[in-house]
Amino acid sequence: MSVESLSTERVSELGGKAKNVLGVIVKDRWAAAGLVVIVLFVTLGILGPALAPHDPIRDTLRGEDNQPLRTEAPSEEAFMGTTAFGKDVFSQFLAGARPTFLVGLFGGIGTGIVGFLVGLVSGYFGGRVDEVLMRLTDLTFALPLLPMALLVLTFVQPSTPIIVLVLVTFLWKMPARVIRSEVMSVKNRTFVRSARASGAGHLRTMFYHVAPNVLAVGFLYTAYAVSWSIAVEASLSFLGFGDPTTTSWGTMLQEVFESGDMRDAWWWVLPPAIGISAITTSVFLVGRSLEEIINPEIQTEGDQ
Repeated sequence: MSVESLSTERVSELGGKAKNVLGVIVKDRWAAAGLVVIVLFVTLGILGPALAPHDPIRDTLRGEDNQPLRTEAPSEEAFMGTTAFGKDVFSQFLAGARPTFLVGLFGGIGTGIVGFLVGLVSGYFGGRVDEVLMRLTDLTFALPLLPMALLVLTFVQPSTPIIVLVLVTFLWKMPARVIRSEVMSVKNRTFVRSARASGAGHLRTMFYHVAPNVLAVGFLYTAYAVSWSIAVEASLSFLGFGDPTTTSWGTMLQEVFESGDMRDAWWWVLPPAIGISAITTSVFLVGRSLEEIINPEIQTEGDQ
């Protein structure tokens, strides 16, 4: 069989799996709704700043008397009202989707990759390698995420890359644990033993024979890590440790809290709060649906 036909067959196989995954999501109405929200969120992350009618930081909306429209309820001039500084809430909401999206995307992918590699190496080699990596994982579990993140960000200038790095440093533990367990059950199967017996090296066995069989679990926990990253970034920004050069949804909540209008300016509070809640819940719903593919027993138990 030629390389070209093998590639075509592989692409066809991947296309079939993707179609199957999409089919499972569409059949689950909650997961389908979550997928729509995720697509909308990604669109806002890419196009949000370009769609914003005003600059979220520099532009100040003013009334007929040229005075700033401070904490104005939604009106014709401001679709979602204004902040205490006369900024357009709608523009801040659109622009704030991008940093939230970037932290969630790169934080989730970084967490998934690090956790996957640690779990793969630990589960495959076992012995002292497993002992060292799992004790490191235990140490990470013992360290409280938010206080440690605040401690780190106290000594460095917060920025989106720094926040992503901090999140990956403290969030990789969960996928590492799960992947390790999956690898330990896969590495003793016949096809893996046959590969080793035929002379395959450790790297080839790990990445060619073992990794593909636990990749689905890795994708699932990467999706969950996106949700975790968004929630933690919002918490850090709310506490004043977000990127000061950008407007994120967490930053919006921090500003409305510091202004003292948290209980009055509902138009300033609800958009970022609903945005954060909607995307984190949507990722969970889609991930929960994907678990039925990885672990069909869940669906079977649910149908009983």
